[in-house]
Amino acid sequence: MVRALIAAALVGITAPAIGTYLVQRRQAVMGDGLGHVAMTGVALGFVLHTSPVWMATLVAVVGAVGMEMIRSRGKTSGDVALSILFYGGLAGGVMIINVGGGTTTDLLSAMFGSITTVAPEDVTAVVILAAFVLAVTVGLRRQLFAVCQDEEFARVTGLPVRALNLLIAVTAAVTVTVAMRIVGLLLVSAMMVIPVAAAQRVTRGFTATLSLAMLISLLVSLTGTVTTYYVDVPSGATIVLLAIGVFMVMTALSTPLARRRAKAARAAEEVCTRDDVKV
Repeated sequence: MVRALIAAALVGITAPAIGTYLVQRRQAVMGDGLGHVAMTGVALGFVLHTSPVWMATLVAVVGAVGMEMIRSRGKTSGDVALSILFYGGLAGGVMIINVGGGTTTDLLSAMFGSITTVAPEDVTAVVILAAFVLAVTVGLRRQLFAVCQDEEFARVTGLPVRALNLLIAVTAAVTVTVAMRIVGLLLVSAMMVIPVAAAQRVTRGFTATLSLAMLISLLVSLTGTVTTYYVDVPSGATIVLLAIGVFMVMTALSTPLARRRAKAARAAEEVCTRDDVKV
């Protein structure tokens, strides 16, 4: 349970940290594609008797780099590249696990998450990978935000746009494998997107959205993990449903908050108008 809580906390912090950038650049479903392609890495880990986490990380990173290269060169649309990752990764995982003498049930814990599968070596891997994700998303937040907001402007200012785009893709792939044990590969995209969407309902500005999204994700990850322990329900589904619940609450709060902001803006505008008239 201690290992599960540590992993859940790291998932809660890292998933929206990269998810905020993906939402900003309208690539919210990227986590789904990477989750599917990581399935091939998990299957290879089982067959080769190596760590599924590290093997999934390697395969997901290769897939993310390939997808970004295809997107940047314009040979096909981003949607087509994502579709290739979706279906090719999932089919490759199923095929490899069966050819290697296993069954698809061996993939279930990776697909949907399970706190009982978090081993000591998994915690070590998750800590290392999470440190990388946070170093990139927090340490390079200004550069990454500039690229996500306007690539042409970022290129004019001298930023290495291609390298930063690749870094975003690689970081997203690493985040997928960080969350694999807790929420599962099929649900990891939800933790990248839903807390960010919930935070956007009540915040203004990138930094505020990033901070609140990480806080929301951390709370629902820990709450969902504890609930799983006492109620014996799937950890991934519990965490995602809690995140959706928070999103609904934030949506309900956003309407009166928006009215209050609009009223304050009108009042400020009236004051400025009166001052101009006096001058």
